[in-house]
Amino acid sequence: MTGRTPRTLSLASPAASPAGSAPSRRLLLSAGLGLAAAAALRPARAAGSIRIGYQKYGSLVLLKGRGLLEATLQPLGTTVSWSEFPSGPPLLEALNAGAIDFGSAGEAPPIFAQAASPELRYVAAEPPAPRGEAILVPKDSPIRSVADLRGRTIALNKGSNVHYLLVRALEQAGVPYDAVKLAFLAPADANAAFVRGSVDAWVIWDPFQAAAERATGARVLVDGRGVDGHALAPNRQFYLSRRGFTDTSPGIVSAVLKAIAEVDAWAQGHAESVAAELAPSVGIPAPVLGVALGRLSYGVAPLDAAAVADQQKVADAFHGLGLLPKPIRVADAVWTPPGRTAGTRAENP
Repeated sequence: MTGRTPRTLSLASPAASPAGSAPSRRLLLSAGLGLAAAAALRPARAAGSIRIGYQKYGSLVLLKGRGLLEATLQPLGTTVSWSEFPSGPPLLEALNAGAIDFGSAGEAPPIFAQAASPELRYVAAEPPAPRGEAILVPKDSPIRSVADLRGRTIALNKGSNVHYLLVRALEQAGVPYDAVKLAFLAPADANAAFVRGSVDAWVIWDPFQAAAERATGARVLVDGRGVDGHALAPNRQFYLSRRGFTDTSPGIVSAVLKAIAEVDAWAQGHAESVAAELAPSVGIPAPVLGVALGRLSYGVAPLDAAAVADQQKVADAFHGLGLLPKPIRVADAVWTPPGRTAGTRAENP
């Protein structure tokens, strides 16, 4: 596969994610200065507190809504503050800048975050959910296979989990990465572009995937399972922190993971209740969320060798395409809780 960057189009509003090529040294320096400025301006973390970044969908928003974490951490004298983010990349930018202490994201954002800072720590992961991300095309589109995407315009959120899905799908279909045109758009802008026909395909995750399928009849070209048994992307959800926080507050991190495990156990057996609880904040009807939840997986646990190996494949793929400024070793960023041997995995965090 070629390492050249494909052409990019800007179809978004001014607030949408910018499209571009691999970062230059000057751009990386500017980004580093931006993170330093953000770190200098951020509010200081109070002693005995944890600042959590979350997105509108997943276990963390359920944890927030149910108030379970506050009750869990109260005996430890620890308070909780919450900050909402539209996707994984800005959440991990905030984590690297020290604006939050804990959060979650899909496969690709931690790769870029680790390349930007050695402070990133993977603390746990959910099991794979490969049906929860897909390449969508309009229901009447002549595109019938990934090979048909050559020369087409594809919308996606830059640096997100679906970015890796697209890279793998093109590779498997024998389509060079620079043979497609990319429109880097946040989900809301991508949905608008997809509906009005400004893009030929949209690579997206649940629950936006389920919403597009229901609202427009969008057709799944391929999802993380791939075709003919050739899997493309596991689509794991990772829980992440910073070395400074895991080193000084390992008990709080473990308590948060235990609370997530409790929420996971409840959610797995109460899909209708979960859908009803999430619908107002996500802005997607509960029946549609029910479809997305059926493709979700639960069971937070420390990273095992398979998860680390899969993440290393993501890192190597992005570096090979020139999208990652330097090679990284994912295993260097995996947190080992006190009392646990590195490389092992327990049933519960």
